[in-house]
Amino acid sequence: MLLTGADRRAYLQGLLTNDIDALAPGTGCYAALLNARGRMIADMRVLELGDAVLLDVPASLAEVVRAHLDRFVFSEDVQVRDVTAERGEIGLYGPAAVTVASTALHPTIDLASLPLYGSVVVRHGDHEVLVVRSDEAGVAGFDFIIDAAAVSSLADALRSAGAIDVDGEAAEAVRIESGRPRFGDDMDEETIPLEAGIEDRAISRTKGCYVGQEVIVRVLDRGQGRVARHLVGLELTSPVARGTAIAAGGRDVGKITSVAHSPTLDRWIALGYVHRDHASDGTPVTVAGTEASVRRLPFVE
Repeated sequence: MLLTGADRRAYLQGLLTNDIDALAPGTGCYAALLNARGRMIADMRVLELGDAVLLDVPASLAEVVRAHLDRFVFSEDVQVRDVTAERGEIGLYGPAAVTVASTALHPTIDLASLPLYGSVVVRHGDHEVLVVRSDEAGVAGFDFIIDAAAVSSLADALRSAGAIDVDGEAAEAVRIESGRPRFGDDMDEETIPLEAGIEDRAISRTKGCYVGQEVIVRVLDRGQGRVARHLVGLELTSPVARGTAIAAGGRDVGKITSVAHSPTLDRWIALGYVHRDHASDGTPVTVAGTEASVRRLPFVE
């Protein structure tokens, strides 16, 4: 989602959970878009480009986010445009990400010096590439945003520089090991950000008002951050389906939201929500009739 116009940051400041007004060109942040009940509409990366703000949201949520943002534009100098079909994105993550990216793109700056969510524009042939420093996959790396027609060419250049394609199972294992919730699986329209444990990344405690703030402040300041449920890790003895109930003391206390086999830990692991009384590290629970235990996130630092 691309926002242009002189009021773009002030406009987003009143809608998103993080401090958008503080962003300088080439910087960014992670944020959530909430409704008035403090429930999530979407999460996103917010990238200030200097002449526009790019909201990096999942393609499946693009129209929902665009329509929601459009509804809140009144007299502000803001234009909202869905650029999903025009641009593609490639992720490059892991310990060799800086070396591979630098070899493929020959940037004029040291990519290792980019801060988290920082961005810079480089060239790939006739196309501009927005390079974004990220840890979205659960490990450090970059995302490359480029014209849709040039995605294949850029992917080939990265492979030639040493990048290796990763299958979905491996990527999912790393994400769950790192304790990174994903909207649509571990977060949805009924999730309060505090339940998912994303408040340190997504929520500014010092900015002005935004939609849904009253709920967040009430929980943090009056409720000492106590929510009814928490996203936790679980160590399993066998694979289970997403949505499987988590039980303790003979009653359901939560459910599984994501599952993967961890090569690092050599066991099945999961993310899931449990009642706060069962969220402590090491708490024994039962999943699909077998023993499991709650683990503090992330599984792997």
